[in-house]
Order: sequence, then structure tokens, then C-alpha cells
Amino acid sequence: MVVARPLRAALVFGALVAIIFVFSQFRETGVGSGRWSFGRETPPIREHADGVDPNWDLTGEPAGTLTHYDAEAYAPDNPNSPRANATLLALVRNEELEEMLSSMRDLERTWNSKFNYPWTFFNNVPFTAEFKRKTQAETKAKCNYELIPEKHWEIPSWIDQNLFDESAKILKENEVQYADMASYHQMCRWNSGMFYKHPALQHTRWYWRVEPKVHFFCDVDYDVFRYMEDNNKTYGFTINLFDYPYSIPTLWPETQKFLAAHPDYLHKNNAMDWLTDDKRRPDYNKKANGYSTCHFWSNFEIGDMSFWRSKEYEEYFQHLDRAGGFFYERWGDAPVHSIALGLFSDKSKIHW
Repeated sequence: MVVARPLRAALVFGALVAIIFVFSQFRETGVGSGRWSFGRETPPIREHADGVDPNWDLTGEPAGTLTHYDAEAYAPDNPNSPRANATLLALVRNEELEEMLSSMRDLERTWNSKFNYPWTFFNNVPFTAEFKRKTQAETKAKCNYELIPEKHWEIPSWIDQNLFDESAKILKENEVQYADMASYHQMCRWNSGMFYKHPALQHTRWYWRVEPKVHFFCDVDYDVFRYMEDNNKTYGFTINLFDYPYSIPTLWPETQKFLAAHPDYLHKNNAMDWLTDDKRRPDYNKKANGYSTCHFWSNFEIGDMSFWRSKEYEEYFQHLDRAGGFFYERWGDAPVHSIALGLFSDKSKIHW
């Protein structure tokens, strides 16, 4: 059958549009998110002022002191290993076993099979025998399975349930996800100010947060924890995003109250300009009452728990916790961590 030229052109154009649409959908698919008891949320594609996303740049090993892989030195049973005092850390449910195994396989293949750092899994219910058996089978390193103390997970006594329910309705009207799911709020609070207080981590300094169903594509041949320690870093991240301002309208005002009471806690080399930027997303800054909403996406983070255990951060977390925003709003650990790092830490010690 002969097709007229105009019709052929229209068909070709339609096919191209379909291909571009399908490609854009795949490009917008993320690799997981720190959600507890719900579907894993993906980060939206973000604009960049210069039109370039730095995550697409080719990168080599970072500058500074590096400790490279050595099979004998990093053997799992070597008591004199150069390993830092660190663990791979995951908050995960029993029913997320397959997703966790996927993450483990990627990270073991690209990095931890060389360095053999222990895994520490946390849950608010006991792990099943199947979960323990299958996760331990993925690594030569030791796996630890920890139950979160009820006092670290339960909703605090000062939270009013009726006010929580009413606040959730308002948040849902503003299209804030998971607003009425108490376990999501509990997860955010635990990740913000409880995880590093667990007895199992009492003597551990460094952690690498690993979520279920994330992927690691690049081989890394140096000890990441040793890099952080030897180069005097506090926190490492991969993505910097804007948060949804309707989820955190009073987070910055409460932070300002805390700073007014503790002006000496503000680090001389802080990142206040980044936290209060009103040029890139002025509408976000306005809706968040002075906070840019920029934050390190904490689904991937490597951190020094000494910072979270510091007087400055602990008092800041206690102030926020008493304010109730983890439940009456939807304050996440990502903006809480980011604001604290931007205010109380030397910004030169934050590593991308």
C-alpha cells in the first residue's frame, strides 16, 4: 500500500514524539527513597541555573588522602585491618527483603566485597530468620540485626492525637504525601535524632545509609570511610534537592528561635547563604518562611555520628522535637540534617 507523503511525515513525527515521551519517563525514574511502610518515592528532575546537571559529569577519585583496596589488609577476619570504626546502616522491614538484597548485591559488587565493613539492620519489629539468613549470605562481612527500642520509635507523649489528625487533613489538602501515616512521621523522627543513640551504635563513629532497592553502578577502589576520616570530613552526599515547602512551613522559624537562644552555636564557616537563598526558588523560600528548602537527600549519606551526638545538634533536635513538627507537619530527616550541618558544621567538611 502506498502512503501519501504528508501522511508518512505525520506518522514519522508521531513516532518520534512517542519515543521522546517514553525516554522521558525512563529518565524520570529514580532509584528509591527513604520511605517507611510505603512505596519508595523518587526525586523529581531538577533545573540547574547553568542548564547542566553535575550528576552527569565524569568523575575520578577525590583529591586528598586515599586508602586503596588491599586484599590481605581488608580480609574479613583481619584484626589489624585499616578499616575505620564504621558500619553500613539500613532501616528496613522484613517484607522489603528482596529490595534489600538488591541493594546489598550492588554495593557488595562495587565496593564492600573489597573492604568488608559490617552491615547493621534496624527494624521496629524482630527480623525473621529468613531475612537474617538471606542477607548474611550476600556478604563476607558481619551482619547485625537490631530492634529499635520502643521509646525511640513510639509517638512522644506530648503529641496531641487530635491535633495530629487535624494537621494531617490540612497537609493532605496541600498534597503533602504520607501526611496521615503515623509510621512515616515516626521514621522521619527516628532518622533525625534517634538512630545514633541505639546501643548497638554506641561505640561506632561512621555510617553509610543504604536504602532498599537502590543501585550502585560504579566500582570504588578506595576506602570511603577512611577517606572521610583521613580528610577531616563530617558528611558526604550525592544529591541536593529542594523540599516541598508545605511540608515544613515552621521548620525555619523554629530554627531561628533556637539560634536566637544559642547564637554561639553558629559556626563561623557556616552555609547560611545556601540555607536562606531566595534567588533560585523565591516562591519556595517564601512558603517555607525564609528557608530555601535546599537539602541533602539523605537516602544516601555517609556521616560522622560525632556530629549528631554533639551538644549543638542534640539540643537543636530536642528543640524541634518539642515543637511537634515531626507530627503536626512533615519535617523530614533530610532538611533537619541539612539545616543543622549548614549552621553548626564547617561547610568545608561537607563532601559531595
